[in-house]
Amino acid sequence: MLHLFAGIDINTGLLLIIALIFVLFYEAINGFHDTANAVVTVIYTRTMHAQLAVIMSGIFNFFGVLLGGLSVAYTIVHLLPTDLLLNVGSSHGLVMIFSMLLTAIIWNLSTWYLGLPTSSSHTLISTIIGIALTNTILTDTSLFNVLNISKIINVFSSLIMSPIIGLVISGGLIFVLRHYCSKNKKQARIHMTPSNRKQLDGKKKPPFWTRVILILSAMGVSYSHGSNDGQKGIGLIMLILISVVPSGFVVNINSSNYEITRTHDAITNLEKYYKQHKKYLDKINQLNNDNISNQIKTSSVDIKRMHCNSINEFKTIQNTKMLLNNLQNYNKISVNKKIKIRYSLLCMADTIDKVVKLSDITINDKNLLNKLKKDLLCTIEYAPIWIIVTVALAIGTGTMIGWRRVAATIGNKIGKKGMTYAQAMSAQITAAISIGIASYTGMPVSTTHILSSSVAGAMLADGRGLHWRTIKNIIMAWILTIPTCILMSGLLYWIILRVLV
Repeated sequence: MLHLFAGIDINTGLLLIIALIFVLFYEAINGFHDTANAVVTVIYTRTMHAQLAVIMSGIFNFFGVLLGGLSVAYTIVHLLPTDLLLNVGSSHGLVMIFSMLLTAIIWNLSTWYLGLPTSSSHTLISTIIGIALTNTILTDTSLFNVLNISKIINVFSSLIMSPIIGLVISGGLIFVLRHYCSKNKKQARIHMTPSNRKQLDGKKKPPFWTRVILILSAMGVSYSHGSNDGQKGIGLIMLILISVVPSGFVVNINSSNYEITRTHDAITNLEKYYKQHKKYLDKINQLNNDNISNQIKTSSVDIKRMHCNSINEFKTIQNTKMLLNNLQNYNKISVNKKIKIRYSLLCMADTIDKVVKLSDITINDKNLLNKLKKDLLCTIEYAPIWIIVTVALAIGTGTMIGWRRVAATIGNKIGKKGMTYAQAMSAQITAAISIGIASYTGMPVSTTHILSSSVAGAMLADGRGLHWRTIKNIIMAWILTIPTCILMSGLLYWIILRVLV
């Protein structure tokens, strides 16, 4: 592994080490900042002792990162077009990541200190936007060339909709439990708070099966949190390594001959498809021509350094097929050829994304193109196992410290009355399933927002009322996260470039 870093100068090497430390620190903060989401309900319903709950959460966060895949990681990576990182010097790429991470760390630590359950996802994505905005000013380029607007919109849509869905589903579960679990005194215990049960039965712990469900759902929230939030750290580390050590990381140098052949075959099949359905490519090309005309009028950017252009799609396909033809191993080609392969594959994937959005394309064609896209990217969307394990250890360790501040807000201050066993179950089941689905589909969501809104939804449905002052503070923190982090990251990026680079 260490041979991949040979040839890096001292300054770049130091920046690389600092950036990697920042990523791991960010994930550790993410762990203890968001641990409250997984443990708060089992602690406040007396289902588990606090220490045991936190250890359990840390373990399942670890396995969530380890086994959760990479779909969310590369959703984050592709929010910024990869050519932005590869066209700048390695120092610029590191400064970009450093600015993002420092902003995210400062904001997450500040909100944790105040006990406010804010979103690490909102924070990170906002820092990406801030960097992109500053970069457009410094390089005099169009924002649309620097920032992947469509992906940003999709990600923010999921971040905005997920807490609303959490609130509605959790509230719905409460209505179901009220209807089916209130027929006798034994069933009705699920709607008690620990204090109520202490007065009635002399013990605060929930009934056995309720306790089992609460523990299993807490494990599910922890695992889902690791599989979603942990992947963001993996994506950040890959951004750093692609920027600094392209020779070792722009493509998966351990790709098998089968995987390289799979990519080559996908390119061949894509070429056949475009020849048979040239009308789709013509529509995309017309849109590209219009965009280029507008950019020439409004920007002094060099057209050769613009974002991927499908007008040259067949040429890109031919050149990439030649590079991959009879290739057994990526180690046998130069760094420049590896970078060209990565660029070309990403540009082909970018064109596919545009084609599948056309209104007249059939469902079968969409499925075919998405399958080809997956095969195209199989040797560049990856992460070495040592990165996954390192991030898993960071988030798992962070999970075991500092959880109390945010837990107190979610457990005590959202509702006017104590949390019942049914409310805890509804909130956790909703959060575990919602975050798990998001991780599977590759969408980064906010564990914090989903669980906080699920708790609020359960309490509203139960008619227990909310502490509106606390809700107001949480919503204000959510709203302020985006503009504050955009401004902080962009300003920090500009200052560091002016002072150090």
